[in-house]
Amino acid sequence: MRAITALFFLFCFLVPSALAQLRFGFYGRSCPRAESIVANVVANRFRRDRSITAAFLRMHFHDCFVRGCDASLLIDPRPGRPSEKSTGPNASVRGYEVIDEAKRQLEAACPRTVSCADIVTLATRDSVALAGGPRFSVPTGRRDGLRSSPNDVNLPGPTIPVGASIQLFAAQGMNVNDMVTLIGGGHSVGVAHCSLFQDRLADPSMDRTLNARLRNTCRAPNDPSVFLDQRTPFIVDNAIYGEIRRQRGILRIDQNLGLDRSTRGIVSSFASSNALFRQRFAQAMVKMGTIKVLTGRSGEIRRNCRVFNNGR
Repeated sequence: MRAITALFFLFCFLVPSALAQLRFGFYGRSCPRAESIVANVVANRFRRDRSITAAFLRMHFHDCFVRGCDASLLIDPRPGRPSEKSTGPNASVRGYEVIDEAKRQLEAACPRTVSCADIVTLATRDSVALAGGPRFSVPTGRRDGLRSSPNDVNLPGPTIPVGASIQLFAAQGMNVNDMVTLIGGGHSVGVAHCSLFQDRLADPSMDRTLNARLRNTCRAPNDPSVFLDQRTPFIVDNAIYGEIRRQRGILRIDQNLGLDRSTRGIVSSFASSNALFRQRFAQAMVKMGTIKVLTGRSGEIRRNCRVFNNGR
């Protein structure tokens, strides 16, 4: 209860404009089973596929960092009408069918009540807890966006400099601590194809044993993938920060977080304390989930998360 209360007050302080419409337990009367329905769908998938946590973390980030947390990423492209899904950075986003199933059950229980944007937020929160990460409450009441264009997508790549990443996060109202928390936390259960870290394989400062193992894996055809956290790849924890401190960060951005003077202290703090990481990760996830949200009468509540209600 103390953790939930602390998150509530943090939320009030950081995003007062969103607080006017977003609130904890938003569906308490309109759809009392909303959160449990999403949780059950996610749990069923997690039992078959533990990598779904990484998929949802990626989906949530890629949605919120474009036009805000409005489920614009979920819109399918159509002939002559590309969407955010059409862009290269979103080609590897997956898990849409889980969102579809949650939406199907929610529409049966409470038609046109629960937004797709809230489903993504709840599903990500639930998958983090299932993967051993922190359990936390998230405010709900988001509405779904009315635009999805590939022209709006400008997401960071794995070689982005720390300074540029700080600016990108700041543009979304996120600070340096949030950035280190979300990048490391997201990558704690993530994977990367070999083509995305060739620069690191050529870096003589990389741990030699890890470098040799990665080179051996990457000799295989079809651009194989590797776990970004070689110690606990299916657990949302602080292990990746310890790896970064030992020059075992696989992506350039991960390793640079441990080298840059503006972020290396945060990396060290998280590497030394999983409790601190869990607290900050929960806070950063709640905060990210409020980026440029649509509330009140803005946007819509989609009947199908892949299509705008007017069929566009």
